[in-house]
Amino acid sequence: MEGKETTVKKESFFKRKDIEISVKRYLQDALSAMALGLFGSLLIGVIFDTIGVQTANLFGDNVISAFCVEVGAQAKTYMGAAIGVAVAWSLKSPPLVLFTSVVTGMMGASMTGFGIEVAGGPAGAFLAVAVGAEFGKMVSKETKVDILVTPAVTLISGAIVAKLMGPAIGWCMLRLGDLIMTATEWQPFVFGIVISVIVGLVLTAPISSAALCIMLDLSGLAAGAATVGCCAQMVGFAVASYKENGVGGLVAQGLGTSMLQVSNIIKNPWILLPATLSGAIIGPISTCVFKMTNIPVGAGMGTSGLVGQIGTFNSMGFSFDTLWKVLLLQIVLPAVLTIIIDKFMRKTGKIKDGDYKLEL
Repeated sequence: MEGKETTVKKESFFKRKDIEISVKRYLQDALSAMALGLFGSLLIGVIFDTIGVQTANLFGDNVISAFCVEVGAQAKTYMGAAIGVAVAWSLKSPPLVLFTSVVTGMMGASMTGFGIEVAGGPAGAFLAVAVGAEFGKMVSKETKVDILVTPAVTLISGAIVAKLMGPAIGWCMLRLGDLIMTATEWQPFVFGIVISVIVGLVLTAPISSAALCIMLDLSGLAAGAATVGCCAQMVGFAVASYKENGVGGLVAQGLGTSMLQVSNIIKNPWILLPATLSGAIIGPISTCVFKMTNIPVGAGMGTSGLVGQIGTFNSMGFSFDTLWKVLLLQIVLPAVLTIIIDKFMRKTGKIKDGDYKLEL
């Protein structure tokens, strides 16, 4: 009986503190929020930096280009802080925990470990903030000196994770990314298909493909394959569902996210096939024929805010040659191939009118 009462008390305490140990809370809610933190720091910083560099290349060094480069550099520097706020917010942290998570996020991203001269990076920031925030929530408003205890517990627990686990996690993610990129160089056809399909599916699932690619530090041919896979999902769903969703759906999915289709995919998984097959076809064309590359922040973004395209220009340089390749592989082919496959599947009865309908 005592054991049962203890379990009930623990469950009641966790519920009162809004602490939920679940896949949804951490891999869906927190990881998606982490992506928002990355968008508000590293990603927008890269965009400003690219604008500044390209402006200087076109018109020579000037005040605007220098300002854009400086803004970009500052934004990228505070990536850990942005992740901290975003993840702590997603975990429904009270104010003191939320604000302290700015610091634990920075520590998780920048601290090196004992004998590991690699910083935790985005993965380290995520882990440090998640642990620090949950411990901070446990003690929040439990003492008369809450203004000291809550930030102290949040900071110490987050710092311990940042020091002991962050660097190891960061190192593992970087080595895994290196392995994927090396394998893609060795077997561009096979891995062009595999990476394009997997990252594309992650983008459409309620998980952040952008966060995944950044944590893996994915670049080169592998990043190029990831980009076309994401573009295939976004552009594919946008054009395939145009009949049901019109211009609003076209823009929401084509420049926003194909994640909007998750509920429809659950109802009819067949609608996932046209865009996914398109990605599988374009992936090896990207790696073997056109040798498309990208940078980590653009790899998992597809056409969302045109970040994938900006990243491609950042990696390959802005030129007419790069421009037509981007238009062909990241917009035209995904649209054409998805429409062809979708029409075939409609004829077979696997996909019906209304299956793509969004409540916009």
